[in-house]
Amino acid sequence: MDNHRSFAATDRSYLALTKREIHSMASQLEFPTHRLAEIDLIVAELASNLIKHATGGEILVRSFNEANQSGIELISIDQGPGIADPTRMLEDGMSTTQTLGHGLGSIKRLSDTFQIYSQPDWGTIILSRIYKVVPQRRMSRLDIRSIVVPKPGETQSGDGFFAKIAPEQVKLFLGDGLGHGPEAALAVQTAIEALKTSTESRPSELIRLLHRAVKKTRGLVGTLAFFDAKTRTWQLCGVGNIATTLKGANFSKRHFSYNGIIGMNIPTSLNEQTLVMEAGQYLILCSDGIRSRWETYKYPNITKYDLSILAAALYKDYARKTDDMSIVVCRFN
Repeated sequence: MDNHRSFAATDRSYLALTKREIHSMASQLEFPTHRLAEIDLIVAELASNLIKHATGGEILVRSFNEANQSGIELISIDQGPGIADPTRMLEDGMSTTQTLGHGLGSIKRLSDTFQIYSQPDWGTIILSRIYKVVPQRRMSRLDIRSIVVPKPGETQSGDGFFAKIAPEQVKLFLGDGLGHGPEAALAVQTAIEALKTSTESRPSELIRLLHRAVKKTRGLVGTLAFFDAKTRTWQLCGVGNIATTLKGANFSKRHFSYNGIIGMNIPTSLNEQTLVMEAGQYLILCSDGIRSRWETYKYPNITKYDLSILAAALYKDYARKTDDMSIVVCRFN
């Protein structure tokens, strides 16, 4: 899946560059002219809100072309004062400053998917997705969202996420190439290319395949998670420091990876860990660009939102900003 780019919104001097870069990303998807203009307006309103109301923040942006859907995803993140009543703020004319307050309402109207999550004294996350062709509204059995962001100053991420979805089985992979930059990106992309054509039925077998496939790269760490729809179980196997946790309302089970580096040295014996999936549970995978001692209890009702909101909240509070950063959240509805 495509990675996110991070655009700082700390003062108005960044706004023109941000609009131009995101406009270019949308143009490559061949959005019609009027839709490009609407995306420009969404970006301007998001950046303006960050500067005026939150004294700065960042906008994560990715273009996507997956499952016969293409479009742009924008996630605004700030550490500001938060909003006590986000629903009321969506009403045109409402504002916390002397401005007219049309911004959030405009973003909502122009977006095909729009959500806002906020807590007082914590900050605000705004999600906006714009599709080239708006998909039909239907409940999906499977929901997977990811945030993958390069280390600040890098244009390529050494972290990478891949999902292979079949009717009876889902295969997830999160990898982290050693270090960062182009060579780390090459290692993780080489692994993903091997995954695309693989037929192995067990995560441990696939780890061994990846170990052979990336021998000529600098290597990586990674975790594979296979979900079997018939048995409703996860089979997990990982090498290196990818943090993997199955979470529920009153349940938390962590997967412990083997020591080693895929492509350099892995254990002789590899076995899967089996975790049973129950209603309402979700699986979270994080690279070590996210601090390991994260918690989700501090985000009331967040699992009622799009899973990108949860991924963004973990990124907001726990991203190290000294390495590539990635978070994957998966849930079966």
